[in-house]
Amino acid sequence: MTKTVQTAVAGVTGYAGAELARLLVKHPRLKGAAPVFVGRVDEKDAARGGVPLTEIHPGLAGGYGIAGLKQEPFSWDLLVERGVDVLFMATPHEQSREWAPEALKRGIAVIDLSGAWRLNEAANRAVYAFSDEGSEQAAALQAQAVYGAPELHREKIRGARLIANPGCYATSVILAVRPLVAAGLVDIEHGIIADSKSGVSGAGKAATAKTHFMYAADNLSAYGIFGHRHTGELLEQIGIAPENMTFTPHLLPIPRGILSTIYVRFKEKQTRESVAKVYQEFFKGSPMVRLYAKELPQIQYSVRTNYCDIGFAIDKSGRRGIVVSCLDNLLKGASGQAVQNLNVRMGWGEAEGLE
Repeated sequence: MTKTVQTAVAGVTGYAGAELARLLVKHPRLKGAAPVFVGRVDEKDAARGGVPLTEIHPGLAGGYGIAGLKQEPFSWDLLVERGVDVLFMATPHEQSREWAPEALKRGIAVIDLSGAWRLNEAANRAVYAFSDEGSEQAAALQAQAVYGAPELHREKIRGARLIANPGCYATSVILAVRPLVAAGLVDIEHGIIADSKSGVSGAGKAATAKTHFMYAADNLSAYGIFGHRHTGELLEQIGIAPENMTFTPHLLPIPRGILSTIYVRFKEKQTRESVAKVYQEFFKGSPMVRLYAKELPQIQYSVRTNYCDIGFAIDKSGRRGIVVSCLDNLLKGASGQAVQNLNVRMGWGEAEGLE
């Protein structure tokens, strides 16, 4: 019989952590092997074996199979003792930089939801100002890290030891643009514009002056112009120079969901049929991408699913195109994609536990 895979989650207290808990506990391939949840636990809670997940996320009480599970004090000995095979890290970037090397040394594969290992080029990583940048160990790990976009790197993800889960904005733009660029349709020199809007949960659980209700409600604001952390992912994964890509993120007054509107100019006149064929061929065998033929995607269609929805329109000249991409930033943009990466890595059905 095939050994049941034992998973663990570090960082279950956040929004993405809650979704990871829900997905992993209900995953058909993980029955009988509840995830191990580890994190920071104070002395009082440690005395009772940890913090019940239903206290951290009351919304998970009931039919999710969470009852009895706790966030236990983090220790490597605990993870080894429980026989953990794959560690999901929904942790801050610097924490992931510190823990990933230790996990790999102990034979534990890592699926990291932070930006710690997403970027291959030092110039793009500079936005994170990693304290270990330039070290021999960091360079060695970066060399083996696989960018966890199954639609792009499915073969490399299979059996990978360190999978860097993509950013939410990055996923929405890359999946929309990469097929067109790869097919040679886009006039790169003319430039690509990505106008993206995200719900407030994309900023994480910790409240800030710009994410609390009084700021975000009844408002729409741009931020991170020419400096957002996901920009480097777009450049590297699409294969485009900084001067040819303009990415502007916005904060929407909704809890979750992303809509990206991308403007491109084609090298030659295109038809709806010619562009549709490019997308269909590129995403053949990709169950988590839905292509819209008769209408454009909307956030309400993809929210609380692991789908990235893509639709497009072409002007009368056939030279200008607008692509609309929608996804749930906590699922396809974070935890759902992480579980999708687990499925690919283990050779399971890519959509198992996600539909």
